Amino acid sequence: MLIDATDIQKSYAPGQSQTAVLRGVSLTLSPGETLALTGESGSGKSTLLHLLAALDQPDSGTIRLDGTEITALGDAARAAIRRNTIGLVFQQFNLIPSLTVGANLAFQARLAGREDPDWTGRLSDRLGLAELTHRYPEQLSGGQQQRVAIGRALAARPRILLADEPTGNLDEETSDRVCALMIALATETGAGLLMATHSHRLAARMSRQLHLSRGQLA
Repeated sequence: MLIDATDIQKSYAPGQSQTAVLRGVSLTLSPGETLALTGESGSGKSTLLHLLAALDQPDSGTIRLDGTEITALGDAARAAIRRNTIGLVFQQFNLIPSLTVGANLAFQARLAGREDPDWTGRLSDRLGLAELTHRYPEQLSGGQQQRVAIGRALAARPRILLADEPTGNLDEETSDRVCALMIALATETGAGLLMATHSHRLAARMSRQLHLSRGQLA
């Protein structure tokens, strides 16, 4: 099992009141499986993905990623899990402004020690970025920057791909192409794909769907 999360609870305390965001969420993700996580804004989708990405810690519950219980790890060990196991695509592009598109695409794979120029080149072609590799992020549209962020996550051939609204800045045709590419990677490499999305059309492409409502899976 690539992801095995059990009874995850998470609350935040803005001001004087505590708000429960996740209320006992449990889910699994198997190799090669594609899972869509749907839910309204504020339902806890992004919080859950941040926890599964080892970017934050739950208040209680356990999360195992590829056999390792990350809730028991320190900061350095969680960073190593993110570097070596997980591909992240979040709503913020987080591209490095001083690097070209080509260098941004290769960045995560280089950190993980899995840089493959041929694979990165094929990704550039499939994402429509082949003519843009010498540009810098500030020279790209929002949709182009999003495609670079997706390509950067895919370039490292991650075991687990976590995507939070990865096609939110793309038109419908490009969204379909990018979604198909992420699904193809999971199929080809045995990676697991968990994608949070508002789009029921894209969610229907996944092998399984879960709906998050008021911090619980419905």
